[in-house]
Parts: sequence; C-alpha cells; structure tokens
Amino acid sequence: MITCVLHYTIDPSKIEAFERFAREWMRLVAAHGGIHHGYFLPAEGASDRAEALFSFESLAAYERYRALFGVDPEFVAADRIRAESGCVLRFDRTFMRPLLPNG
Repeated sequence: MITCVLHYTIDPSKIEAFERFAREWMRLVAAHGGIHHGYFLPAEGASDRAEALFSFESLAAYERYRALFGVDPEFVAADRIRAESGCVLRFDRTFMRPLLPNG
C-alpha cells in the first residue's frame, strides 16, 4: 500500500470552495480504486494549512489514477473548482507507506 499525503496552503477566506474541491476528490479517489482517509481542515483560529491522505494498493495503481488528470472530464471539473476559486495557494505531496497497529 502507498499513501499520498497532501499538504495544502489554502486561502482561509475560501474554505467553502476548498470543501467543495475536497469532496469531489474524495469521491474520485474512491471511484478509481483508492481509499480516501479524509481532508483535515483548520479547526481553531486563523490557519492556512490543510492536509489530505489517501491510499492505493500500489504506486502502479496510483499512477493509473493519476493518468486521468487533465483528461477525464470529472477530474477536469473537480480541478476547475480549485483553479477558479483560488482556494489552494500551494500544495505538495509526499508518498508514504503506513505502519498500522495490526499490520
């Protein structure tokens, strides 16, 4: 299993747009064989940080999903939320493998 950890810098004044963006990506990850572990949004005070984690069975499975970016109409529409709203200022991703309590 491989887990993608996304670190976002967001515009806190556009949190509703970010939530719409996040809900679409949770749906798309699940629809294309991944497990989305959720988005983690600011809860207290002013913050411009958000995180997301999702897993695929392998890097190859993630790459099949990733190949749909910019091509599949649903992926394009989901990314348009980010582009048009300006809710994401910056992001980076890291790939990790989980060590689970009973694994």
